[in-house]
Amino acid sequence: MVATVLIGGTTTAASGAAPSDGPKAADVPQAVAPYLYNGWGNPPDPAMVMDATGVKWFTLAFVLSGGTCDPKWDGSRPLVGGVDARTVDVIRAKGGDVVPSFGGAGGSKLEQTCPDASALAGAYQKVIDAYGLKAIDIDIEGDAYGDPQVQQKTINALKQVKAHNSGLTTYVTFPSAKNGPDASMIKRAAGSGLEVDGWTIMPFDFGDAGGQDMGELTKKAAEGLKNTVKDAYGYSDDAAYRHTGISSMNGITDANEQVTPQNFEAIRTYAQEHHLARLTYWSANRDRPCPGAYPNDDTCSGVDQEPWQFTKIFAGYTG
Repeated sequence: MVATVLIGGTTTAASGAAPSDGPKAADVPQAVAPYLYNGWGNPPDPAMVMDATGVKWFTLAFVLSGGTCDPKWDGSRPLVGGVDARTVDVIRAKGGDVVPSFGGAGGSKLEQTCPDASALAGAYQKVIDAYGLKAIDIDIEGDAYGDPQVQQKTINALKQVKAHNSGLTTYVTFPSAKNGPDASMIKRAAGSGLEVDGWTIMPFDFGDAGGQDMGELTKKAAEGLKNTVKDAYGYSDDAAYRHTGISSMNGITDANEQVTPQNFEAIRTYAQEHHLARLTYWSANRDRPCPGAYPNDDTCSGVDQEPWQFTKIFAGYTG
């Protein structure tokens, strides 16, 4: 999964904490944009999901390298003229919009294959221009997140994108331990003068959390994220919460944890109490009951649920 940031309209660490009246989800509808993946997992019709749940935006995954620094969906599908562009058209025809997500867990990452920050910024810009975007998501994990040079290249590229796209919403998404994420990229971004509005953790796949309350574990990890963002940027608690986000996983995770609709209710309540910048999950493809045994192919959640129940819960988030 990935990470995302809102750029613009915030206060830097040098000038003090950001004001408490940050953007609301009603004003920033991309704050609730479940991941939708056309690569596999029997992708649902987004128009049907929108009608059933009230959700307006989707995070489309994933933009990867189609060769050095050439952005393509999954590294192979074209930006225009293919299934992904048609998905964008369907969502926009219903009054919604999309947040393309760069990166993810697999495939060849632009953040690694582009030779420098300017080239990476150019790859991001190519996708921004192709769709006239209002938001992007950078999902950086695995070897990419663990490489300080890749982190810095991504930060420098985002600074360039910010300078050329006033008002663009940008999210940065990355994994987390139970006590919060590794702080390296957040601290590196703060030291480089890049401010983001939605540092987003993926609080699952902890490895030893089977049978534990994933709602409580998510809140614990989110508190760790908040404290990291607060310390890096010098924010107040309120401002730090408003610059953080949660990207959960519905149903049975890769580590065999179970995230239930009841957990999503608890996570939404937590997000509402603290006015988080982003509340999303992987993925809309999985938001339906399994017809039989859980197949672990992103076609269903593996837990007891109604169709599109997870999306409907998070769609109720108002910021």
